[in-house]
Amino acid sequence: MASDCRLAFKHARRQISYDFIKIFFLYLLIDFYAMQIFEVDTPKDKKEFTDFPKRLYKGDPNWVCMLDSELEGIFDPKKNHAFKLGEANRWILRDENGKTIGRVAAFFDRQRSTVYRQLTGGMGFFEVVENKEAAFALFDTCRKWLASNGMEAMDGPVNFGENDSNWGLLVDGFMQQGYGMPYHKRYYRDFFEAYGFRNYYEQYSYHREVHGKDGKIVEFPPRIKKIAEWLTKRPGYSFQHFQFSRKDKFVKDFVEIYNSAWAVFKEDFIPLAPEIIDETFRKAKAILDEDIIWFAYYNDKPIAFFILLPDLNQIIKPFNGRLNFLNMIRFGWAKVIHKMTRMRGIVGGVHPAHQNNGVESAIFYKLYEALRSKPWYKELELSWVGDFNPKMQAIYEAIGAHRAKTHITYRFMINDKLEFARYKDEVDLMHISGNAAQSLK
Repeated sequence: MASDCRLAFKHARRQISYDFIKIFFLYLLIDFYAMQIFEVDTPKDKKEFTDFPKRLYKGDPNWVCMLDSELEGIFDPKKNHAFKLGEANRWILRDENGKTIGRVAAFFDRQRSTVYRQLTGGMGFFEVVENKEAAFALFDTCRKWLASNGMEAMDGPVNFGENDSNWGLLVDGFMQQGYGMPYHKRYYRDFFEAYGFRNYYEQYSYHREVHGKDGKIVEFPPRIKKIAEWLTKRPGYSFQHFQFSRKDKFVKDFVEIYNSAWAVFKEDFIPLAPEIIDETFRKAKAILDEDIIWFAYYNDKPIAFFILLPDLNQIIKPFNGRLNFLNMIRFGWAKVIHKMTRMRGIVGGVHPAHQNNGVESAIFYKLYEALRSKPWYKELELSWVGDFNPKMQAIYEAIGAHRAKTHITYRFMINDKLEFARYKDEVDLMHISGNAAQSLK
């Protein structure tokens, strides 16, 4: 009897051990299959990276799908100049059923990354279902990849290229964005901040009515109009709108002004090459309106420019990212009937020697004079201006524009031993250290 009890107890203990092992490995398998990150490598992966947001935002009337070809161009070394000095990688996140629940990209520029107090890379093209663990898995993937490439901080969500598009996280103003400005899910902000991203700087988009419901142009405030009229009559000042037939001249003028203006303003400034701007104008030719791109000159020397483009998003929204033959016909017809009623001011610049003398007001005034004969334009978007640039904010407000949208560029300190500083404070600190270094020479 006692022997039987011992055998039964031994058998039961062995069975419990087997059950424990099975349960343990079952949990490991469940954890393994719950979420998996896949590097974008095959054509099928690339298509999934492109198509996932189309499902995520389905039914959202404000979201506009960027063109598939444009997205793929960002990650094509033959088309994106950023690959000359940098690298990029992409990932897809799938759940236990193999369903895509997120995507993300990480990248760095060897030249730009060195201008900060620490080597800084970027992450972007972030999209995810409402699941914090999924979001954190994507953030972890970017952080580890950037760290393996020597980066000590990570900015996001940003673009792998210039900051006039796909830059910052939308946190206020959940309306249809202008072409190039990103739109996001409201819950993304909580994910970024819970992970440890901190507000590096805020980006504001300003809106202004151009033509009212009566079809008449909405005039400038009297004070701005007076300053503009005074400057335009001063000897030496002249203004010209862009002409594609003289593209090479305007590209040269653009680069001269841009490089002089941004060199004293941006610590991460890299001089623009004419061929890049030439390519930009050629790509925009299909939507470009020559009368809403203006240049200012003093004694025939270029001193300022302001570039606006019609809002392509108003046309491509129903395309769902595809620019096939049918959509090209729809695109052409939409242009003919002036479906693009908004404009987006994407970039402007004033030579440092001519700032604060009213040339900004004058160039806006010339623009509005040209718009009198274009009643289909109803709204102007000025995007974006950083919270570190109160001077430009004041100009936008002075011409009657109001703040409509806010995006945030976040920074995560990969090396947590380094101190975080907001953009404005970081620039001030670098100026101080630069001046100190000069004083020692």
